[in-house]
Amino acid sequence: MAGFKVDRISEDVKRELTDILRSLKDPRISGLITIVRTEMSGDMSQVKVYVSSMDGIEGAKEAVKGLKSAAGYIRREINHRLKLRASPEFKFIADDSIEHSAHISTLLKDLDEK
Repeated sequence: MAGFKVDRISEDVKRELTDILRSLKDPRISGLITIVRTEMSGDMSQVKVYVSSMDGIEGAKEAVKGLKSAAGYIRREINHRLKLRASPEFKFIADDSIEHSAHISTLLKDLDEK
């Protein structure tokens, strides 16, 4: 049963993080930043957040730097919005899955044209 709660709260955190990203004013967190997935630990004390950018892996790394500097604000907002007993610690990780999927899409489009 506990696994369902962790998964549900992980999805809630992802949804709220997406909303919080829109309100951040840091110039490093600009462009098309996407939260690919969130992984919450079993005791709900830590959350790994995988962030991807349309600007590639370098854009995602810059966004991670901005998100790390705003981690305290994000943690407070998540705790306020979700009413958690203890707010989790966030670990932001750069991910290049959007860039990779865009590359695959162009390859498939090229094959379709031939």
